[in-house]
Amino acid sequence: MALTGLLLGALLGLVLQRGRFCVTGAFRDLWVARDSRWFTAFMIVVAVQSVGVLALQSLGVITLVAKPLPLVATAVGGLVFGVAIVLAGGCATGTYYRAGEGLVGSWIALGTYALLAAVMKYGPLKPVNDTVRSWTVPVTTIPATLGVSPWVLVLVLVAAVGALAARHLAREARRPALVTLPPTRRGLAHLLLEKPWHAFATALVIGAIAIAAWPLSFAAGRKDGLGITTPSANLVRYLATGRADAIDWGVWLVLGILVGSYAAAKASGEFRVRVPDARQATRSLVGGALMGVGASLAGGCTIGNAMVQTAQLTYQGWVALVAMVLGVGLASRAFVTTHRREGALTGAAAVDAHALTGGSPAGDDDTAPARPLRLTPAP
Repeated sequence: MALTGLLLGALLGLVLQRGRFCVTGAFRDLWVARDSRWFTAFMIVVAVQSVGVLALQSLGVITLVAKPLPLVATAVGGLVFGVAIVLAGGCATGTYYRAGEGLVGSWIALGTYALLAAVMKYGPLKPVNDTVRSWTVPVTTIPATLGVSPWVLVLVLVAAVGALAARHLAREARRPALVTLPPTRRGLAHLLLEKPWHAFATALVIGAIAIAAWPLSFAAGRKDGLGITTPSANLVRYLATGRADAIDWGVWLVLGILVGSYAAAKASGEFRVRVPDARQATRSLVGGALMGVGASLAGGCTIGNAMVQTAQLTYQGWVALVAMVLGVGLASRAFVTTHRREGALTGAAAVDAHALTGGSPAGDDDTAPARPLRLTPAP
């Protein structure tokens, strides 16, 4: 059953790469471009997964256990993680799928992220991590505090996200049409490997994958859904100690993301080894390390916390989500604005780069996709 993690991870890597699903860009757009389109896509994943998770629990397929909120660790860790993903040029999943595309900066960030996560969870900093996370407040989930059925809040969440999505779709319908170049592939190959994926369609597929992760992970003995930080730390733990018990369903999942994103990039002609300059390499190194520290303190990354814990309506997930968005905002003001002042991106160029990078207006080499431009404005 553990190999189902590899297969599901490969599917997730393919969808992330083809859909250009960048959580860092989604959060950063809120601050830099004042655009919530990609953040709405992210919330679609949360809403879809909430329905699926609650249904699985109601049917007795999975059993969710919420722990008391480690408030300080979650807030501080989420803030650090938010700053880190701007430095690194991508969050945990973004770093994995961009590593599969051949971005050397993402390789660097991925290595330091996994290493520091292992240091925090199993190494010299484990006592610090455990101590800070032991400072808890006696709350677990939002429905438990309010004394209402979880379905009530899930329906509110679905309605709110649906309204946001409808507003964005209405805006898109009013925009000038885009003229596409003639396709070079036919049929399914064109749809999967050439035609740009819509953000909301990509989010629906990721939401379905997130739901499927729960029963598959439970069947393999791992009582959790999608997760990136602990599996990455476990992979380092296995490489350092040779402990076979460190390899679980989650480790196969993250390895699958690399396989799937590489296969998608290679098949679509987007794989290319790109070496960052010294400044971006340094940022990737530092950003990856801070990602490992922040995610370990917070109890998860943008997937394990901001996507999975939020779907369970836990305080940890929502506190971490807010902290990560704030951290991205702080880093965006410090780094993205600096890039623009230096002339990296100005005016319409920023808009063009934003459209091409799937919500990554910074324009660094490590955040820009290899996909060639295939859309031109209609006259």
